[in-house]
Amino acid sequence: MWGYQRADEGGVALPDTAEKFEETESEARERPLWVEVPARRPRLPDPIRTAAVRAGLMTAVTVLMAVVAFLLTMAKALLAFPAVIAAVAGIVAATWAVLDVWVTRQVWNQRHGVVSEPSSTARRLRREWRAARRQERAVEREFRRIRRRGGQPAGTV
Repeated sequence: MWGYQRADEGGVALPDTAEKFEETESEARERPLWVEVPARRPRLPDPIRTAAVRAGLMTAVTVLMAVVAFLLTMAKALLAFPAVIAAVAGIVAATWAVLDVWVTRQVWNQRHGVVSEPSSTARRLRREWRAARRQERAVEREFRRIRRRGGQPAGTV
């Protein structure tokens, strides 16, 4: 999950539970302690990551405010009502922040494109539209070519 794993003598990543206790000091100096493992998914673009961090912080603060409001309500304290109002406002703000992540992601994908998969419906439709346009242009070129020669297209009267 993190970016590094323990390595053995050949630089091959080891699980954390497989440790060697018999190695000498010279062997320990020669082998690398960590080997970088490539990430499974590419890093999120900066605007999306910023919005996601903001949404995560706002959600955490909102949960904290809701717990405080609940505890104050159970204790019948005077600050319970303002705490509940603040928690409701926090819920609205956190919801707005999560929607901001979604909108930012959609805008990023629209501006910078998305990775098209072979099973993508949009990709198949674009391919069909291009083929239809090519067919229409070919028919139009054929009619213009025949008219230039002064003849009639085949199959017309």
